[in-house]
Amino acid sequence: MSREKGKDFQKYEDMMELPHHVSPVHPPMDVSERAAQFAPFAALTGYGDAVKERARLTKARPQLDEEEMEQINRKLLWLRGHLDQQPEIAVTYFLPDQRKEGGAWAEVYGKLKKIREGEGRLVMEDGRVIPIQDLIEIKM
Repeated sequence: MSREKGKDFQKYEDMMELPHHVSPVHPPMDVSERAAQFAPFAALTGYGDAVKERARLTKARPQLDEEEMEQINRKLLWLRGHLDQQPEIAVTYFLPDQRKEGGAWAEVYGKLKKIREGEGRLVMEDGRVIPIQDLIEIKM
């Protein structure tokens, strides 16, 4: 190092040649513990989660037109008549978000076990339950 660094260097020049101090009382700190001293500090607890939640995208609930709703109703009618065969279907439906407005589209493949008309739900063989009002498409 050059000794022409300025006033700050001159203040500590007398200490520059001293040996490194080792405490006789305290053992040296472990490397991982020393590293933890320099870890980021989250001053606002939960702020990072709030930012992530705000950035998470959701889709608006789709508005089906009359033709699309009629198609779904025709397929539900056919499925009702063939439940004894446990038809294999692919269902696309809207899954409302629990935290904010909107949601996501979900797709389920499997055998249809029953249609609970009173509750307005489809029940798949694996136990998944899909609200009929959230249906977007049924493929058979």
